[in-house]
Amino acid sequence: MSAISHAGSHHDVGFIRKYIFSTDHKVIGMQYLITGLIMAFVGGYLAYVFRYKLGFGQGLEHMNSFPVPLYGELTPEKYNGLITLHGMIMIFWVAMPILLAAFGNFLVPTMVGCDDMAYPTLNMLSYWVFLLSTIVLLVSFLGKGGAYGGGWTLYPPLSGSMAGGAGGGYSAAGDFPGIFSGGSLLIIAVALEFIAFLMGGLNFIVTTLNMRAPGMKIWDVPLFVWLLNLAVVDFMFSVGPLVAGAVMLLLDRIVGTRFYDHLSGGDPILFQHLFWFFGHPEVYVLLLPSIGIIGEIIPAFSRKPIFGYKLIIYSAIIASGLSFIVWAHHQFVSGIDPRMATFFSLTTIAISIPFAAIMFSLIATLWGGSIQFKTPMLWAMGWLATFLVGGVTGIYLGSSAFDIPAHDTYFVVAHFHYTLIPITFFGGLAAIYFWYPKFVGKMYNETMGKLHFWLTMIFYNLTIFPLFIPGMAGQHRRIFDYSLFESMGQYQGIRAFSSIMLICLLCTQVIFVLNMIISAVKGKKAEKNPWKANSLEWVADSPPPHGNFATYPTVYRGPYEYSVPGRDSDYWPQNEPN
Repeated sequence: MSAISHAGSHHDVGFIRKYIFSTDHKVIGMQYLITGLIMAFVGGYLAYVFRYKLGFGQGLEHMNSFPVPLYGELTPEKYNGLITLHGMIMIFWVAMPILLAAFGNFLVPTMVGCDDMAYPTLNMLSYWVFLLSTIVLLVSFLGKGGAYGGGWTLYPPLSGSMAGGAGGGYSAAGDFPGIFSGGSLLIIAVALEFIAFLMGGLNFIVTTLNMRAPGMKIWDVPLFVWLLNLAVVDFMFSVGPLVAGAVMLLLDRIVGTRFYDHLSGGDPILFQHLFWFFGHPEVYVLLLPSIGIIGEIIPAFSRKPIFGYKLIIYSAIIASGLSFIVWAHHQFVSGIDPRMATFFSLTTIAISIPFAAIMFSLIATLWGGSIQFKTPMLWAMGWLATFLVGGVTGIYLGSSAFDIPAHDTYFVVAHFHYTLIPITFFGGLAAIYFWYPKFVGKMYNETMGKLHFWLTMIFYNLTIFPLFIPGMAGQHRRIFDYSLFESMGQYQGIRAFSSIMLICLLCTQVIFVLNMIISAVKGKKAEKNPWKANSLEWVADSPPPHGNFATYPTVYRGPYEYSVPGRDSDYWPQNEPN
């Protein structure tokens, strides 16, 4: 493809077409990012509400309700609903839109050197279907019976209230049948969101395969683009069974079918299999793009080539394949045959091997590097340190011998948050700080960025790590009042401490919001390439115009040629001739 000017190839459009119903991948990426960040604050607020109750509202006098500042009376039913929606929001309405849709839209076209997604209109539609799912989710708070409180995994029979009511022996206390109940609206919201990400994922794959810049071979593609596309493939192959399971669950609730009613010949365990066949690959759907983000940042601030570029990609491919045969380690207490439990324990341990190779490759990239501790690099280093805690504790839970006593305890809660928070928030914030100058056109305040990192790092660890202690003692999660269990009273101090640290953690995020807003208005104008990085997005102006590039770039090498002997500069952009 020859160098072609874009100056006259895009006619001017009005405000609504340019910023609301936009087909520009950058605007769509910003829409996903802003929506995901808003939902992060919603999910964080829900965490504040139930953590406040756990920290300061224990005791028989608070067994039926407890007043929470900024919220009001919290009852056991509302508590269950908030915990359920907190999990749903953080995984499906924060992690997925930020890591996949927002950064995928921002970066895929600019990193592969094209002007937009392969299907811009479909891309726009994907966001609006996602926004519709967000609205339906929020409306579910107000649905018949209130917010659904049967757990974010939607297990029947708790989630399976039938249109026929309790006569079939298949209704959940506090839940209601029908399409306008909180539970049914939640299922519809999840289905809409999956439709949105299927449309967006298709765009990422086709754009990467068909629209790469001249000279860009498949092994010249940046790690983020590689791993994002692997995540999309994982999503596409795993989501079908869950969609089918959700449709059957919705039919049980609305028209009275009995797919999951054991008294009518159905099987509630079937839904667990359908859910976790998607649910565990979903972890890697989120993890792979996050690894890709860290894989872009560490070489840029170490001034070294990425160690084991192909090793990372091959390891990610192997892990993606293995992710489809580990799901039942979530079901060791559901009556699974012990022989099958052994198989799933072994596959769970096996999947840690390719991820260990990826972690060691990232760490090896740091060795001997000229490391610059800018804010994005701090978040990347924090990602490595905290995610390793989640990875190591996951190996323990992959063993049925350990998982059976630890199942549904606070050990699982701590492990889960040491996995998902580094993936989503540390990885997402690393990406925001790294690419903020490119897509906003201004530099953020470095001092505020570093203060945000260190306070977040401290308060996050002080919030989550203490939860391993009651978890090892067998304290179960999702309990409204632990004073009913006398043996758990000794851990009330830990619950209160964790709740205080969570409030500090949430308040710390005000620094981030102020930094982003003030810098966008008053920040120093960003250079094209402030980090002296090699990949193609740094060739475009800051912020990139509609069409991204004044002329299509031509690629001559891979994206990680840092500190090449014999060169005057320590970076070598992909589009710079030999």
